[in-house]
Amino acid sequence: MEILYVLIPISLTIIAVAIWFFGWAIRSGQFDDLEGPAHQILFDDDEHMIPDSAKPAKPQQSTPNNESTNSGLSPDTSTHTER
Repeated sequence: MEILYVLIPISLTIIAVAIWFFGWAIRSGQFDDLEGPAHQILFDDDEHMIPDSAKPAKPQQSTPNNESTNSGLSPDTSTHTER
């Protein structure tokens, strides 16, 4: 019977800590968005993890013929020789 004098205060302390923790979780917004994390896994946000060599090549966009797009070559210089 004397063990009840120990167990009742311990159980009341545990219940008080659990209620305090639940109140803290509510105040800090832990239960605000319950469905967001479940839907977030479906979004493709791991492109930064794919190495550049494994990514498909993007098509080149046509740009005006100027010196900045010719890799330092002048516009009248061609890369092949004519015969």
